[in-house]
Amino acid sequence: MPKRKILITNDDGIYGPGLKALERALAKFADVFVIVPDQERSTASHSLTLHKPLRVRQISKRTYILNGTPADCARFGLLHLLSGRMDLVVSGINSGLNLGEDVIYSGTVAAAVEATMIGVPAIAVSRTPEANPAAFSGAAEIAARVAKGVLRHGLPEGITLNVNVPSGKRNGTSGIKGCRVTHLGHRLYGKKVTMRSDPRGHRYYWLLAKNVQGVPTPGSDVESFEQGYATITPIGLDWTAVQYLADLKKWKI
Repeated sequence: MPKRKILITNDDGIYGPGLKALERALAKFADVFVIVPDQERSTASHSLTLHKPLRVRQISKRTYILNGTPADCARFGLLHLLSGRMDLVVSGINSGLNLGEDVIYSGTVAAAVEATMIGVPAIAVSRTPEANPAAFSGAAEIAARVAKGVLRHGLPEGITLNVNVPSGKRNGTSGIKGCRVTHLGHRLYGKKVTMRSDPRGHRYYWLLAKNVQGVPTPGSDVESFEQGYATITPIGLDWTAVQYLADLKKWKI
């Protein structure tokens, strides 16, 4: 029986510290292909490049870089670059968490969601920020376990899995208590814009605070992550606030 085919992408680019660990873990049971942005594209969200041409460069037999966003990589890879259907897309491993509202900003999650929209099952995988590639082995192991689960059971149409892995005590999964299925929690970014001046007196600004605060609501990804568990959260394409439809209809606009 031929090996299943998995496409890896990310938002950290070809030098992302989690890329090689993920590639090695998935290559143990699948044929792995890689297409990633040519530079870091963190917080690119679900943007697509529509007003300039895309250019692709082959790095090795199955590895490519694209001068686009993570969502561009997923779309270009699945619809043009790679012949034949991919069985799964895995986006990551991101150096930085994607819990709660992080998923709205995340290029890592967006690439996986783009694959889902195209009709290919997809997983986004993130972990605690880390520059050392050796520290991603535990997250890669859990990503491989989730990938095997998706290949075995499939996913409903329109559903993407968002996985976040704590750092543990050392390399590997030691110190990680296990995996929990969760719902999205809440993260607080603050409401301050930081203004500074350069040496010539010109002002510049930073939008987000460095330290984002999690709100550990019961059953949420934030709560389970803070308790030392890897979290697996199914996210969908329908953003409708169904519980508010009846109230909105009463406006009679």
